[in-house]
Amino acid sequence: MYPCRDSSTSEYIIFAKSQNDARLTHMTESAVYKTKNDNSTVWDVAVIGGGPAGMMAAGQAAERGAKVILLEKNDALGQKLLITGGGRCNLTNAEFNTRKLLLKFKDSDKFLFSAFSQWSVKDTIDFFHNHSMQTKIEAGQRVFPDSDSSQSVWNVLVEHMQTCGVVVRSNSPVKGFIKKENQNTIEAIELKSKELIYAKKFVLATGGKSRPETGSTGDGFVWLRALGHTVTEPSASLVPVAVKNDWVKKLQGVPLENAKITIFQNNKKQAVKKGKILFTHFGLTGPTILNMSKDIGELLKYGEVEISLDLLPALDYGQLNLKLQEIFAEEATKKFKNSLKSLVTSSIAPVIVELSGIDPDKTCNSISREERLKLVQLFKDVRITVESLLGTDKAIVTSGGVDLKEVDFKTMQSKLFPNLYLVGDILDIDRPSGGYSLQLCWTTGFVAGNAASQK
Repeated sequence: MYPCRDSSTSEYIIFAKSQNDARLTHMTESAVYKTKNDNSTVWDVAVIGGGPAGMMAAGQAAERGAKVILLEKNDALGQKLLITGGGRCNLTNAEFNTRKLLLKFKDSDKFLFSAFSQWSVKDTIDFFHNHSMQTKIEAGQRVFPDSDSSQSVWNVLVEHMQTCGVVVRSNSPVKGFIKKENQNTIEAIELKSKELIYAKKFVLATGGKSRPETGSTGDGFVWLRALGHTVTEPSASLVPVAVKNDWVKKLQGVPLENAKITIFQNNKKQAVKKGKILFTHFGLTGPTILNMSKDIGELLKYGEVEISLDLLPALDYGQLNLKLQEIFAEEATKKFKNSLKSLVTSSIAPVIVELSGIDPDKTCNSISREERLKLVQLFKDVRITVESLLGTDKAIVTSGGVDLKEVDFKTMQSKLFPNLYLVGDILDIDRPSGGYSLQLCWTTGFVAGNAASQK
């Protein structure tokens, strides 16, 4: 389903995109909502931004009886949601101990406990299960829909809003807020079309500056600064890494499920993690690389950075040397280029052969001890030179946003404008890859929607 406005009437429509679902809901604002003296509709809650946090806030506020309008600048909702997790949507992380979960948010954990005590990971999973979307848990406690499709998550959110009576207006870019004269109160939203949207409460869910092609262009930060909020300029936080080594391109699309990644600068170890990475045409991505990208970006300010990949972390140098001796003895007359497939995938093996410098047509029984030891070293320390981080336009998440000291996390209210609520990526909160970003959206969206619906 997707929302639009019927331009031939005064009605806003949420209707089914699928031919299998012909339900149609018309909502005529003049027939349902109280009006001002100038005949403009006054909504209980107006939500700006149709991403996950905005949709959760709108649905929750409407479920509690508020008359809610959601404004989306794009022609459809949740465009970034649909591409998250490679289109599979890692919707949360199955860490059910809230205090342990919040440690992943670093210095923000002390702000977030109040919000997460109202809407936890368990609440998120229960919400989707109760809306007939089953989930599964994968490596790193990452939670995905059983369907392996972000469309399933999108469907739940949109259907929830429809059931609760949220009015959605797409293609409605916002220019900014209109304040009441001499008061710390917002009266209306001004659209770029000059139309004013009046409401009692406002939820800002415009996101950060990652993936601007989906609509996340940092508009909300401009409006918050105009209201007097302190906003840290966003920078790439979870972002893929471009590298200088041409051989990496040969592995485009190849994953490493359990590599050990060590970051070096000036031959000094800077950081170490184990986990999944993915080779791309430009370099490296995947959860572990994304989670190390901010540290890599900081190091690049001071000089060249190298990434070391241990392709076989379960074996130490001595064990790997013995393993290679066994392989070369068993396959004595085979060519070296055909001997490594029991250690690494058929995609990676040719690259290792190339990087080793050993003649690929050499038989295994003629490989020297010196060559074998160099091969051991290569498996345990494949060096890659970083060229740069990709920009914020390719970031999964950007850091930066509104100062957390200016937000009441019991309600997600702005401390400067009590009828303004701030949710999701608009907040200056760092978090790793692995479902934490969407959980932040669900939690802050729920809390804001719940609080904004209060009379």
